[in-house]
Amino acid sequence: MSEQSPPEDARAEYADALPEYAERVLDVAERIPPGRVMTYGDVAEWLEEGGPRQVGRVMALYGGTVPWWRVVRADGVLLPGHELRALAHYRAEGTPLKQAGSSTEGHLPRLDMRRARWDGGAGAEGHT
Repeated sequence: MSEQSPPEDARAEYADALPEYAERVLDVAERIPPGRVMTYGDVAEWLEEGGPRQVGRVMALYGGTVPWWRVVRADGVLLPGHELRALAHYRAEGTPLKQAGSSTEGHLPRLDMRRARWDGGAGAEGHT
């Protein structure tokens, strides 16, 4: 998510201006259950279109309108510049985290990708 993202309540207002691919990426982000995550690559694979960079670009431009913290890097590192906001969401949703070691810069946890990653199953109707 970037500073360019529209306000969270503005998605309907921007819907007509969104490219079709962006709309599809945001729809996938909205399907991810609380406490679970998908990587940028997972979303691209789910859509059978684009790649991690394209999904990342969509999330950077338009991600503020969806639960952006649920689309993540594959290594589980929290989104740079938004770590504390994301961490608050993860803790509120019970997303599995790995505590940071004392040698880790900033002592921020990472996502426990083995436990937090969602494969799109159980309630993921509408796979395109």
